[in-house]
Amino acid sequence: MHIKISKAIELFFPNPKLELVYFEAIANAMDAKASEIVVENIIDTRTRPTTIEIIISDNGVGFTGKNFAKFSKLLKTDGDDHKGVGRLVFLNYFDTVQISSVFGSEKINFVFDKAFEGEHELKPVTDTLYKTELHFKHFNHRKIRSYDAINPGNLKASMMRHFFPYFYDKKLRHEYLNIQFRQELYEHGQTEPIITEQSFNIDEIEDLTRASFSAEVAGTAVPFEVLYAVKKTEGPTTVVTAVCCDGQTIPLNLLGRKQLPPGTNLVFLVVSPFFKGKSDSSRQRLELEETQQKQLKECLTEQPAGILHEQVPEIRAFNQRLMGDYADRYPHLQGYFHSSGAGLMERRQVLEAAQRKFFEAQREILDADHFDRETYEKSLEISSRLLTEYLLYRNLIIKKLTEMDEREAEAAIHNAIVPMRKTLQNKGFNEHIFFNNAWLIDDKFMNFRTILSNQDFTAIAKELEIEDNEFKGKERPDITIIFSDDVNKTEKVDVVMVELKKRGLPLAGKEEVVSQLRQRARKLARWYKSKIQRIWLYGIVDFDEAFHVSLLEDQFIELYSKGNLYYREYPIIPNQEDKHHPIPLGIFVLDYQAFIKDAAARNKTFLEILKSGFAAE
Repeated sequence: MHIKISKAIELFFPNPKLELVYFEAIANAMDAKASEIVVENIIDTRTRPTTIEIIISDNGVGFTGKNFAKFSKLLKTDGDDHKGVGRLVFLNYFDTVQISSVFGSEKINFVFDKAFEGEHELKPVTDTLYKTELHFKHFNHRKIRSYDAINPGNLKASMMRHFFPYFYDKKLRHEYLNIQFRQELYEHGQTEPIITEQSFNIDEIEDLTRASFSAEVAGTAVPFEVLYAVKKTEGPTTVVTAVCCDGQTIPLNLLGRKQLPPGTNLVFLVVSPFFKGKSDSSRQRLELEETQQKQLKECLTEQPAGILHEQVPEIRAFNQRLMGDYADRYPHLQGYFHSSGAGLMERRQVLEAAQRKFFEAQREILDADHFDRETYEKSLEISSRLLTEYLLYRNLIIKKLTEMDEREAEAAIHNAIVPMRKTLQNKGFNEHIFFNNAWLIDDKFMNFRTILSNQDFTAIAKELEIEDNEFKGKERPDITIIFSDDVNKTEKVDVVMVELKKRGLPLAGKEEVVSQLRQRARKLARWYKSKIQRIWLYGIVDFDEAFHVSLLEDQFIELYSKGNLYYREYPIIPNQEDKHHPIPLGIFVLDYQAFIKDAAARNKTFLEILKSGFAAE
């Protein structure tokens, strides 16, 4: 079958790297049993565009009649590990390749280009030394991203990775192979080239440890052999993880450099008859079905994980610390954290995987058709985890308040409890659960009917269904909470009023909080028993020695707290007509330490109780 070369290039090599030109030529030389290979670059940046020529020569058996016939026909191969199209990559970067080959007493010359159809010149020679030379000319790309990839040092390194299985096999069989790399670089203003050289000998290939295992891929048990080496150095971390396929290495991303401690060098190669003939036309990727690719990666990832944990102890220690840290920081996900993959665990991926598993467990409960005992117990566990997640959010609010500077405005603290000028209704509880922090005052106030933040008495009267104009007004209590035994009924309710005072006030300013609360109490007391069954009054203010004394003089009593907390019951007289029937109402006065630390202590207790019920890692 005749195939047009120009079309075949587009089909088999749509976007190859320049290094593939070298890899293909070197692979052909090694197929021809070459033991000496020379790779030369000639780069001239003085021209526009930059010109590049490559000369690759070897002492292999060359283009004998059989080999030339195979070269002339695309897709003609000697086995499954060859594709028969590799040479097409030459023409992706160069318009012509001048090829000469001496074998026996003959020499063949021909030009490989897009019009090539087998034309050649064959003549006798007296030189019986085998030598083949490929001269790549007429570079057809205006520019390439970087020439660094093809300098002798980098080219040698990439070649060693690419052909590692072939080189390692030759080393085991004690076969000789030497490759010379040379580059002449002509730069602007220079008449003499900059010459750099590198050499490679098969003895440079390091010894590897072998291990065997089997795994199931697409329902079939597949034997694998692992060749690996792990070393600690003073240099940068290097990672080579690949499969050996069709005589070359194909990178397989099992782990990255960030997953290894600094200075760790890892070579991890997987060999298996499963890979034979499974590379693409450019031999750069495995051609597997998506399910096979996924199963393969999963089973292969387990192998370097075991090797690294054994040979690099700090990986296990780091992962254990991370798991312990996450169990403390995210107790609601405890039991969902798992050390998957090889190397150092990546924080974000571990957390996201645990969150995903938690979400799937929630969905499983919600989608359950039958609510048996097992499902019931699972639902209790999920509920506990959700509650723990909410308590962790509370910790963040407490931390935010703790870190507030003493000069922070009263409004900042107010907004941390409940955003100012907001009215929250219980029917929208789920919508504002993460910005309604009335629990900071007391957890029982979360069972509210309405919260009014910085709203005037006219708005409060509306919520209490009070029509009295004397009750209404423009005064604005900082926070008013209305709650009842049944939030759906409009019978008697409990009312909480909270007043906040900024830090740093003089004594008179601090004492004002008690006076202000008593004024609020008188308004509320008029509707005591008819509309209101209980009244709670809180003043949060900065404390100092003088204010302590002032409260004690006013017969406040000190209560247990992590900070300063005082209480007194006042006889509140709604008006002169009721002067002989005072209503005893209690006022709590606390400082910001008590407000924050008492909330933190309650939250910590809840968390510890819930954490103790979760399964340990």
